[in-house]
Amino acid sequence: MIEVGGVALHYRVEGDPQGAPIVFANSLGTDFRLWDKIIPRLPPGLKILRFDKRGHGLSDCPSGDYHMDELVNDCAQLIETLGFNNCLFVGLSIGGLIAQGLASAHPHLLRAMVISNTAARIGSAELWQDRIAALRSGGIESIADNIMERWFAKDFHQHQALELRAWRNMLTRTSADGYIGCSAAIAASDFTASTAKLTLPTLAIAGSEDGSTPPALLRATADLIPGSRFELIDNAGHLPCVEQADEYARILNQFIRQTGHV
Repeated sequence: MIEVGGVALHYRVEGDPQGAPIVFANSLGTDFRLWDKIIPRLPPGLKILRFDKRGHGLSDCPSGDYHMDELVNDCAQLIETLGFNNCLFVGLSIGGLIAQGLASAHPHLLRAMVISNTAARIGSAELWQDRIAALRSGGIESIADNIMERWFAKDFHQHQALELRAWRNMLTRTSADGYIGCSAAIAASDFTASTAKLTLPTLAIAGSEDGSTPPALLRATADLIPGSRFELIDNAGHLPCVEQADEYARILNQFIRQTGHV
């Protein structure tokens, strides 16, 4: 645990202590176990940081709405305090929004980024307010099945029923306050203008059956960044690092090597 901005964040550092730094940021409703299948598939020579953003996992859960600036600043302080400057940053969903915010506000911290299953703007303010209202009325359990439909491809639902239950449990055990706080941050975030000014090496990874951030939405965001690369993973929903770990790792590792990070 480490305290940044008055919030205690849960994190894990692994890999080569002298290696090139790489940081992973999770989606809404998951903790850093989201990357469990990817970490052992990474090339040697990396110093790896995973963390639970505020309101998730074992990190503190302040009450009230969160702001994207707070999530970005939490991450910036974590990176600087733990010595992960000049990192390759991998962010999925809200983690991809955090990546874009970091690249704009703290460009010295990132040498390259991966934006996965995300966009410069995710949904409308009205959509998120409706979701927040549903959460306040019925809790996360009331929306969990709909979220599972968007998170995972049909094949995963049919053939990975036990693992699906684990991810559903992770979602429903997320603090409602933390989920609502981060939902408010997403609702108010639009990085279209600032992301269009970015020039750092960028890889965008989409899932062909992503019901939360469809491939076309991510491709439009990638197109804002000159020289970015877009990759589509078939038979995957919103969490391709879970469903198609081998392919996700192959694409990520190729980008790591192409950017000279190892």
